[in-house]
Amino acid sequence: MKEKRREMDESKITGFFDDGTEFNGELKFKGTFRVDGFFHGRIESESHLVIGERGKVEAEVHVANVLINGEFRGDMIASDRVEVQSRGRVFGSIQTPKLIIEEGAYLEANCHTTEPQPPNNDLKKILEQ
Repeated sequence: MKEKRREMDESKITGFFDDGTEFNGELKFKGTFRVDGFFHGRIESESHLVIGERGKVEAEVHVANVLINGEFRGDMIASDRVEVQSRGRVFGSIQTPKLIIEEGAYLEANCHTTEPQPPNNDLKKILEQ
């Protein structure tokens, strides 16, 4: 059976921190969440996180997919994939089954590829509340 590929669709954003927004705390979401402002804290989701060109995230991150065009500092665990695009900058650690780094991206991180992870049922219950 062929694996169904999940694509990150930036056009279907369900949450957004715009440029000029600063947020400190814990973020849990469903769908695709985009950060173009500044976020500091912890992020948990079984969905997609997009860090836009003007976005800066300093956090512990546990998500399914991450697309980085801005700056990320911290520890990241992605159950499906991480993509650092040409304008992306990463400082910290990444753990994921699939890691894509475009030419021009800046990476100062410890990277560890893993086996694909089944969905976290505990996190799923939290997000359903």
